[in-house]
Amino acid sequence: MLNRPKQLNALSVSLRRDIVKAITEISAADDIRAVVLTGAGRAFSAGVDLKEAGQSGFSLGTEKKAGGDAGSLDMAKAFAACPWPVIGAINGFAITGGFELALMCDVLLASTEAKFADTHGRVGLMPVWGLSQKLQRLIGPGRAKELSLTGNFLDAATAERWGLVNRVVAPEELLPTAKKLASEMAQVDGALLKKLKAVIDDGGALPLPEALKLEVERGNAHNSAVTPAAAEESRKSVMDRGREQKG
Repeated sequence: MLNRPKQLNALSVSLRRDIVKAITEISAADDIRAVVLTGAGRAFSAGVDLKEAGQSGFSLGTEKKAGGDAGSLDMAKAFAACPWPVIGAINGFAITGGFELALMCDVLLASTEAKFADTHGRVGLMPVWGLSQKLQRLIGPGRAKELSLTGNFLDAATAERWGLVNRVVAPEELLPTAKKLASEMAQVDGALLKKLKAVIDDGGALPLPEALKLEVERGNAHNSAVTPAAAEESRKSVMDRGREQKG
């Protein structure tokens, strides 16, 4: 959990370093299957701590001046390398850098109190953590340009309608819903969970014909090792779960 509620979980150098450290450790862990990321208080994150940046006099694009090496602050790289699914539980404001942090997650759930905004243009900055490319791939270039070129806020209901978030729930239901989803993901075999996430991510970066070829190659490599008995056992388990969910 991002835990600077008085500062609306603004991404200070220290917090960014802690996030990278936590995600790196999670990536290497064998006893973790899914992660839920949320913010304390009324914001997910208000973005980079501009007050800290102004006081320290460093360029937002030159991380080394903030102390430590750039790698220890590279959240985008850390999230991209994480083999486990990360569920972003967006509880309130997700603004600019906080919006970019949300887009580093694999799945987004939102509270009815959530609001998204890309205010880079309003504060005289350019995105460097992936927002300009990821957002348009999720909601389309026209809608992405509307948000980024105006700095307007996007409410949770519209975010769901546009496909930015998977679903919107009441504030008190957000964490239970996110944890339930994480638990359901964790029921998948760990090695297979990694493979499924990777083929979606890696394929999404390729043109469709190449992505389809990648799926066939990886799918055949995995499926050839599955025995008929194991496949039948899994089929029965899936059918039982389907009947339970239908009820």
